[in-house]
Amino acid sequence: MTAARVVADDEESTMRAIIPSLWFDGNLEEAVEFYTSVFPDAKVGDVFRQPDGTPVSANFEIAGQRFDAINGGPEFSFTEAVSFVIECESQDEVDHYWSVLTADGGQESQCGWLKDKFGLSWQVVPLEFLAMLQDPDAAKVQRVVDVMMTQTKLDLGPLRAAYRANAE
Repeated sequence: MTAARVVADDEESTMRAIIPSLWFDGNLEEAVEFYTSVFPDAKVGDVFRQPDGTPVSANFEIAGQRFDAINGGPEFSFTEAVSFVIECESQDEVDHYWSVLTADGGQESQCGWLKDKFGLSWQVVPLEFLAMLQDPDAAKVQRVVDVMMTQTKLDLGPLRAAYRANAE
């Protein structure tokens, strides 16, 4: 038996969910309310409170993915090392999420990346763009990537033009 094996040979192993846990500095409840207002079919789960009513931890769900959140304090903050990708069906959907997530102190970045008002990084990506990147024509892909590198919010118009352009 190797060190990685944690169940007996005659037991069945069932993988439980892997749940992202987000650390907030005193604004957990505001963050949970914000995220569940941004995405359709999102919902708040349990909120655990101190006797004085201060939230300690909570869980919520977006697009079927459960998230845990804690009011951990100022010791840690979000970085771009972890981001969440929003796959969008249309430019309108990209525009919507971009606008909502950069509002009230959010920050635009580059190549479809942004930080929301809590500092959490998101990638707002049209599915059509992802399909372009899978094209076997390396020249097409390079043209699309070159245009993407000039954009903050991904804009399908210029990306499509680059994709359809004839190689020079």
